[in-house]
Amino acid sequence: MKNAEVKGLSTKELKERADAEAASLDQMKINHSISPLDSPAKIKQLRRTVARLKTELRQREKQTNN
Repeated sequence: MKNAEVKGLSTKELKERADAEAASLDQMKINHSISPLDSPAKIKQLRRTVARLKTELRQREKQTNN
């Protein structure tokens, strides 16, 4: 997910997407510890996607508080 896509989402959608992606990341890490994934780089991509979503949420939170 690109930054432009993240900025296009509403705040509610961002929260839902961040929760879903974080849960998916946790599940992927568990699966990887049991049996290695075909492409462990997917964990890295998903981790960065979660970070992008949370960063945008935080920026919006700061803007509303000012």
